[in-house]
Amino acid sequence: MSQPTAPRGGAAWALVITSVAGFMAALDNLVVTTALPSIREDLGGALDDLEWTVSAYTLTFAVLLMFGAALGDRFGRRRLFQVGLVIFTGASAAAALAPGIGSLIAARAVQGVGAAVMMPLTLTLLTAAVPAAKRGMAYGIWGAVNGLAVASGPLIGGSLTEHISWHWIFWLNVPLGVALLPLARLRLAESHGTGAPLDIPGTLLASGGLFGIVYGLVRGPADGWTSALVLTGLFAGGALLFAFVLHGSRAANPMLPMRLFRSRAFSGINAASLLMFLGMFGSIFLLSQYMQGVLGYSPTQAGLRMLPWTGMPMLVAPIAGILSDRVGGRPVVATGLFLQAAGLGYLASVAATDTSYAGQLPGLIISGIGMALFFAPASNLVMSSVRPAEQGIASGANNALREVGGALGIAVMSSIFSARGGYESGEAFVDGLRPALVTGSAVVALAGVAALLIPALRTGGRTTAEDAPAPEAALVQNASH
Repeated sequence: MSQPTAPRGGAAWALVITSVAGFMAALDNLVVTTALPSIREDLGGALDDLEWTVSAYTLTFAVLLMFGAALGDRFGRRRLFQVGLVIFTGASAAAALAPGIGSLIAARAVQGVGAAVMMPLTLTLLTAAVPAAKRGMAYGIWGAVNGLAVASGPLIGGSLTEHISWHWIFWLNVPLGVALLPLARLRLAESHGTGAPLDIPGTLLASGGLFGIVYGLVRGPADGWTSALVLTGLFAGGALLFAFVLHGSRAANPMLPMRLFRSRAFSGINAASLLMFLGMFGSIFLLSQYMQGVLGYSPTQAGLRMLPWTGMPMLVAPIAGILSDRVGGRPVVATGLFLQAAGLGYLASVAATDTSYAGQLPGLIISGIGMALFFAPASNLVMSSVRPAEQGIASGANNALREVGGALGIAVMSSIFSARGGYESGEAFVDGLRPALVTGSAVVALAGVAALLIPALRTGGRTTAEDAPAPEAALVQNASH
């Protein structure tokens, strides 16, 4: 691996640039949800069209993440980070100016392409700029900002839509992107990966497989799980991913070497990440609607009342990063996941048509602390379980699994909701919400079990000799995702 060029602006600038970029990409996962009624009023379109304003971004983001990481490793991480930032910023402006629902969906898909190139490179750029001894705190801040973006998407989208216009959920990205471009050029150091040739067959297999799976999961609740397109997507996607696994086991330079999964640390934290996002995304998707449709809060009011959950990462995640440096990531991650599961279980137990905010507050606080404890140490474990040259690939794989988990969570929990309840009345909504939240709680608890299977780490977050993919991996301090 080529060494990074001399740092230009130091760790502080790298932290600011990568955190803001990560915030932009993560925010756009859910920022549209509370704006959908206004978008439909202005642009028209059927319900399926509105769903695609969310899923078009998720699909392209998920299926191209690993390819984006591979491009950065090959052609320069700073250079490709800037390319992704340009694409994302331009597509955001196009979405804000969209004259119809079709052009908005197209712009959202291009946004996902830019995010897929930009997002996995934020961690590797930050790793190159931050001294090993300080990575825990830096990645804790990075994790807090990105975790807040994911969880606060409905609040920001609802507030901008209610008080200004839905167009501003996309205009918000434009000045941020324009400001970051020169900063990235002047303040970030360039670095490369192994320099191996691009794995085009592996890229096509992974992208096609993930597209099929995510498409099937997103469309299943709307089109029916037995519809031809949904079944084709799921089965074809599964077959392509199986072929991708075989390719990664046999190819000379695969984009995702399957040998990485021989590490219990890498396998365990990726399983935990997928399950965590499954439970969290599905729960936020339904709870934001519950607060508005059943309890009668406006989008802004609902977002504010979720701040004990969504705002907690800003307070706790930096502390979690420091703790992971001292005691290892496994106990911190597992504790966070079990707390998140307990919080969701509590919210399921108190859900009713007349539940007071005071009654919900303990579950929101517990869930917030749990989510905050997960983000920074989880990334710690991902990045410290691979060689330095493979950190970009590891980041891309983990991000892709999180996105797939989020799509799966919305699909599965919406299906459970529809089977047991509906939108006909407040009582019907609660009847569907409770079993969905119980499912989310169980899935996150399963993620906690997966985290416990990760081997213990030595002080300082270095991988144990038993599970290190290579001797160099033992030198990598915890990096957060």
